[in-house]
Amino acid sequence: MTQNLKELWGQSLSLIEKEISKANFNTWFKNTHIVKEADGEIVIGVPNEFVRDWLSNKYNKLILKSIIEFREEIRTVVFEISKGVAQQQEEVEKDSGTAFPKSELPLKDLYINKDDNLNPKYTFDTFIVGNFNELAYAASQAIISNPGGAYNPLFVYGDTGLGKTHLLQATGNALKTKYHDCKVFYTTLEKFSMDYVSSVQNNKPNIFKEKYRKYDALIIDDIQFITGKDKTQEELFHLFNELYEHNKQIIFSSDKHPNFINGLEERLKSRFAAGMIVNINEPEYESRVAIIKEKLTESNVVFNDQIIGAIAETVEGNIRELEGALNIIVCQMQLKKRELTLPEVKNLIKNSAKPKKNVSIKEVVAGISNFYNVDEASIYEKTRRKEVVKARQVVMYILREDFSISFPLIGQKLGGKDHTTVIHSCLKVKNELKKNTALIQEIDQVRLLFK
Repeated sequence: MTQNLKELWGQSLSLIEKEISKANFNTWFKNTHIVKEADGEIVIGVPNEFVRDWLSNKYNKLILKSIIEFREEIRTVVFEISKGVAQQQEEVEKDSGTAFPKSELPLKDLYINKDDNLNPKYTFDTFIVGNFNELAYAASQAIISNPGGAYNPLFVYGDTGLGKTHLLQATGNALKTKYHDCKVFYTTLEKFSMDYVSSVQNNKPNIFKEKYRKYDALIIDDIQFITGKDKTQEELFHLFNELYEHNKQIIFSSDKHPNFINGLEERLKSRFAAGMIVNINEPEYESRVAIIKEKLTESNVVFNDQIIGAIAETVEGNIRELEGALNIIVCQMQLKKRELTLPEVKNLIKNSAKPKKNVSIKEVVAGISNFYNVDEASIYEKTRRKEVVKARQVVMYILREDFSISFPLIGQKLGGKDHTTVIHSCLKVKNELKKNTALIQEIDQVRLLFK
């Protein structure tokens, strides 16, 4: 019976592996096994609560679907923390649960393909997908399936260090792999602009045009640096039209939504909006755990779950900050020539925790009022003008969600309103965020005001 369950899980995993990235598969399905089967229910053993909760929330349907392919009578899948044979062996080998690193975290691969500027290091095999980036990931996969047809252009925005470049380059590499004749080119806005200026100075503008118009997929990173470059904007506009009319795929990235890029021409904003605009946020706790595990796997380093959890809980910023924290820990392990205790790790990374910015309620009101172009004083008044009501509700929502201000205090500071009014406003914004993508983008931009 045990052998049959092992075979069933092995067959199911082979199907699951085809549906998700290699990084996600290795992170979440390592050291899992079927514990038992009874009355149409499969119990899957997992190494810890992180994996249990993630599989249950994110992959339950996929797991059930895969198992049913081989065992039609199965109706439900449940997860329990259970140490399998493989995990027990690892624990014996590691002794205390933290393996001494065989090497430091790898430096970024410096090899760049001169024909397309793509770094082969960036693939979807090492790209962690979580709540923070799943929409951007889904859009990129749609493009790979139908370049020039689905989501053209794709505009990805988000703060620095969140994996935008990885996503863009992985998309480019995937297009090259799938379509051998596909001409892909990756560049940054700065390089694009310098290339254009150089062509003008050398009186060779036609060579510039021919170079960029020959590609089937053009990827331009850091488009926000187009501010103040009027001639570059004009050339980009004409290039965009040429590529778009011939169904060539165009992908952009920026640290902010195109509507908030200073000096960006309206005609370019309009072109960007014609496709798909998606945001990448800071990774939530579960995604940070997955990212840490992937980085450790890449470097052949093993930390126990307590240490991984401590890092993920403390370092709440972007992926680069997580990498920085890991490098500090690995460096100390090499210097001390021993494993680090949990208190030692916590002490090392305590300075990596982002300090909470001290922002007053008045500053939040002022910032959001300016964002929505309404009079600051009107937020405190009883006016029911639509634009003021919306701004006031966003103020209440941000004060509650981002600064943990109590409902009564928010009401008191905003004109003596009842706490039930504040609760209603916060709930309304929460519900609207589930279906209104424009509001999601607005909230993201508002939050940047107080970082």
